[in-house]
Amino acid sequence: MPVFPSVFVSHGAPTLVLENSAGRDFLATLGTRLGRPSAILAVSAHWTTRVPAVSGASRPETVHDFHGFPDALYRLRYPAPGAPALAERVAGLTGAVVDPTQGLDHGAWVPLMLMYPEADIPVAQFAVQPGRSAAEHIALGHRLAELRQEGVLVLASGGAVHNLREFVYGGGRTAPWASGFADWLDATLTAGDGDAVADWLSRCPDARRAHPTDEHFLPLPVALGAAGERFRAERLHAGFEHGSLGMQAYAFTNPADGAMEGLGQEAAPAA
Repeated sequence: MPVFPSVFVSHGAPTLVLENSAGRDFLATLGTRLGRPSAILAVSAHWTTRVPAVSGASRPETVHDFHGFPDALYRLRYPAPGAPALAERVAGLTGAVVDPTQGLDHGAWVPLMLMYPEADIPVAQFAVQPGRSAAEHIALGHRLAELRQEGVLVLASGGAVHNLREFVYGGGRTAPWASGFADWLDATLTAGDGDAVADWLSRCPDARRAHPTDEHFLPLPVALGAAGERFRAERLHAGFEHGSLGMQAYAFTNPADGAMEGLGQEAAPAA
């Protein structure tokens, strides 16, 4: 059984699935490059809870948790089966509450629709807690690490840079604060500095502008933690869309567990 890396992707705007972009093209190839997992645990920025929670629905609904977008977006469905057994396993590892009604929000189904369009791999969704620190999310990830030995893909979905206040449709030249945070994040991850990620708000002066709120950053420390204490980060994709949405993606592995490596850099950062 293959040992998958834990993966962080930036899902961009909900319209990513409808638009031609480098971010969409990257996600459309990622599933093939990773291969087929036995199940997926999707850690979504768009499900926020006070305590850890995991979805236990056997047939999760496609949740359109956004407003004011083209009608075509609301007609999309991702009818993947749920993963109740995985949810119970996650609850046992982390103490998470199992929610039998939570569906797949767009933080989960947007990247999954591009990665695994057949929608035939069981999926459970895992929440983030903006009231808790990045260090606590790394610790949650550590508790999920053994799932990777069981053929489960831990797919964290958020945004490397996510500032909707400075969103410009179609984008333009990336602002220095945005590229500065992306550069800091890349250097920090590739150096294997988990302590800096845990203390990200203090370590990077651009952090709060890059993330006015925490929820789109927090899936990343979960993915990092799921690779174990001695993680190795490999950048898979980089670039910006709509001016203030960083689309960086990373695979996290551990030299001790034999996870696949060498997935490679798909795209160069946008200027």
